[in-house]
Amino acid sequence: MPFVRIDTMRADSDRLDGLGRAVHEAMVDTIGIPPDDKFQVLTSHDGIRYDANFLGIQRDDDVVFVSITFRSGRTTEQKVALYKRIAELVEKYTSVEPRNVFVHLVENQPTDWSFGNGIAQYIA
Repeated sequence: MPFVRIDTMRADSDRLDGLGRAVHEAMVDTIGIPPDDKFQVLTSHDGIRYDANFLGIQRDDDVVFVSITFRSGRTTEQKVALYKRIAELVEKYTSVEPRNVFVHLVENQPTDWSFGNGIAQYIA
């Protein structure tokens, strides 16, 4: 049930597919997401604004923004493992260096989801 949004610049369909694959595989590996639980929006932009040196990390136009919304309950250790695994797999599948992988997590509750038909499936 995570909802993933991935934004990057000037990416072709192969790169977008690799980014989506990397993030999904990392979630399966580290936080127990079922393999068939995939909801992603993959977007390529002509431009993205970012600080090229925030926190001393040198970014360039290969920057990838990953935002994951999911139900609360993961430990700090699971989140740290997720960040690391996403960076590893993004590099493996797309050659984007880990320094260019920015991950943002948003936690919510079961009442915050409807998967269709205007029904809150998790609170029925």
